[in-house]
Amino acid sequence: MPIKAKWHFLALSRMKDYRQLLKPNLSGMVVFSSVIGYLMGTVTPFSWTNMLLWQHIITLFVGGMLVTGGANTINQILERDSDMLMKRTRNRPMPEGRMHHHEAWIFAAITGGSGALLLGYFFNPLAGALSFLSLLLYAFVYTPMKKVHPVAVLIGAVPGALPPLIGWVAATGSLGVGGLVLFSLQFFWQFPHFWAIAYVAFDDYSNAGIQMLPTRERDTRFTGIQCMLYSMVLIPIAMVPRAIGLTGNIGTIICVGCGVMYFVASVLFYVKNDYKSARRVMFASFIYLPVILLALIMDKV
Repeated sequence: MPIKAKWHFLALSRMKDYRQLLKPNLSGMVVFSSVIGYLMGTVTPFSWTNMLLWQHIITLFVGGMLVTGGANTINQILERDSDMLMKRTRNRPMPEGRMHHHEAWIFAAITGGSGALLLGYFFNPLAGALSFLSLLLYAFVYTPMKKVHPVAVLIGAVPGALPPLIGWVAATGSLGVGGLVLFSLQFFWQFPHFWAIAYVAFDDYSNAGIQMLPTRERDTRFTGIQCMLYSMVLIPIAMVPRAIGLTGNIGTIICVGCGVMYFVASVLFYVKNDYKSARRVMFASFIYLPVILLALIMDKV
């Protein structure tokens, strides 16, 4: 292989490794909720031709991707030994030996730090501080706790729910009731979501010593009960945005309907307590979040 072609191949290979560290699919969904929070908080009416608004959205998206990517990278650094033991993660850059963790630390510092600084400079210091707090909680509290106690899901739900609040703060400069409502929706959504994934991937997680279920045993209906409780809470919370004037009737109906769907899937999981019903909750969670986020801004666009 010619030297130029070899270097080109190596560069592309390294770019793919960095892409794996960023987890762009997961990060994209997280940052999408931040953009929705921004649109919910801004007083500027949405317009496809408003270039200043698009500039803000793009900046928020880039900053959010950098912070989330930094957190994901640290997560993979700290879990590189565990990742070697799981089928779905053993091909990541560090478990396969394609990247040393020192290089990953540099990448995490650059992405996470620059993302938080970008949000703090372009929007306001509170938005930057919250984004950096989310990185710290996710990377240095939630990640190591996954091997210690199932309370990790509760801890991880906090940074997982911060993105829409960060978007709201970026638009308004303060927390506000609306931002806290968006935080609550995403906070309670995460519990059935992660527990369903933990049930489906129970063997993989067990091999790596990761404890995500609310009980140490998979073959118990306790997880289904917990999914029911947390998904049920989402139904009344979905009515709050309408009560405080954040969304309209159609958006509320869609959000409540999605909450009912999520709850029904959780009930079936409790009744059947099997792999198929757990996957149903997992896919219901994938549907729930993007649909309700879009429904909430229906009256803004």
